[in-house]
Amino acid sequence: MVSSNRVLRLGIPKGSLQDTTVKLLAHAGYQVDVSSRSYYPRIDDPEIECILIRAQEMARYVAQGVMDAGITGLDWVLETRAKVKELADLHAPWPNYRQVRWVLAVKEDSRLRKVGDLQGKRIATEAVGLTRTYLKQHGVKAEVEFSWGATEVKPPVLADAIVDVSETGSSLRANNLRVVDVVLESTPRFIANPDSLHDAWKRDKMDRLLMLIRGAITAIDRVGLMMNVPRKSLDGVLAQLPALGKPTISTLSDERWVAVNTVIRETLVRDLIPKLKACGAAGIVEYPLSKIVV
Repeated sequence: MVSSNRVLRLGIPKGSLQDTTVKLLAHAGYQVDVSSRSYYPRIDDPEIECILIRAQEMARYVAQGVMDAGITGLDWVLETRAKVKELADLHAPWPNYRQVRWVLAVKEDSRLRKVGDLQGKRIATEAVGLTRTYLKQHGVKAEVEFSWGATEVKPPVLADAIVDVSETGSSLRANNLRVVDVVLESTPRFIANPDSLHDAWKRDKMDRLLMLIRGAITAIDRVGLMMNVPRKSLDGVLAQLPALGKPTISTLSDERWVAVNTVIRETLVRDLIPKLKACGAAGIVEYPLSKIVV
């Protein structure tokens, strides 16, 4: 059994980030089993203990030392003003891990056109602290009230404006809202308790975990390609390859041929393979990647 001082307590965000976080950890090599009846998911690493916590509360609990580290949005770190250390930006091309914007919005036909027009007005938002900081930066005094949900339907009767989070803008458009300004752009972050970072074992454990997570994020939208190429066609094939680094070239038993192995973005494959074939490449194989550690 692992000693209690050799366990890293890791916060996994419950809610919109949860499924993507579990998927990301799986790509990094950690299998996490989340049960609907427990806030303590099982993980196949005896040196890590996982706890499900809402992203809005994550930074506060990490700052208090309840958890050594956790994953949450930059927005909630700033909202809670928690004293944590950010170790990595985990922005990834997956739902809920892309960049999101907190926007100041009003009804399309509202006379409010700029931040200064909100002087003395009422603003509804879930991010009260962020909004107050934003207004203070612009020298505007307005009433900011916490919204328990359905924020986008509150203008113009229950509020003059809202500050709400938006990834695609579809909800704003559906509710006939117009963006006045962007309050904050946020992405998921890996945060740590400052005292935990002073523990050499915990810091090393976090660094190794992050190395694998970063490797998984780098590999998310890339695939590997390997092929056999006649030596006389090698220059033409290499000219087509937008490689992550220099491709690996190996000699085959038939000295007239070489093997080429490279990594490219998955979106390029369908256009690239026919070009490689036309240049003389043969036996082209595309294969998935789990991690790329650079």
